[in-house]
Amino acid sequence: MAALLLIPFFLIRFGLLSALSRDGLRRAAHYPPVEGWERAALWLYQLSTAALLLLILLSRVKAAPPACFRAGGVLYAAGLLLLVLSVAAFAAPSEEGFCQSGIYRLSRNPMYVSYFLLFLGCALLTRSLPLLLCLAVFQLTAHVLIRAEERWCLRTFGAAYARYMGRVRRYL
Repeated sequence: MAALLLIPFFLIRFGLLSALSRDGLRRAAHYPPVEGWERAALWLYQLSTAALLLLILLSRVKAAPPACFRAGGVLYAAGLLLLVLSVAAFAAPSEEGFCQSGIYRLSRNPMYVSYFLLFLGCALLTRSLPLLLCLAVFQLTAHVLIRAEERWCLRTFGAAYARYMGRVRRYL
């Protein structure tokens, strides 16, 4: 049953983050101000997130073909590991007010990368084309929101964030 794949995700994303940081969940749930067509992207992001979770809940893991199963397992495990590293670093923002340490030295958005890897792993483990299509919508709309978040971070954190952007890639 693929629903079991969501248990570690929720335990890390919500349980570990709340255990490591009092305000971590609040900060992680913060959406930047969106403008114009970004509002539609935010709604599509929320709907695609719900669809991803629902499709996983309704799916079954399929062991055949073995190569697909192994690749899905590797991507899923990599997503979980990256999520743990992201949550641990996110729990302790820098003095400037945003995350720059740990995995955030390599990616400005490792949590989003971890979601992509984890859900791609789930799509392969379940061999679900609808899940893969929802993931594509999720990822495209997440990119729009990440750009809005970067705009907000530049306004909020100024030159410190601009220097960070110059040093660290958006994704990988």
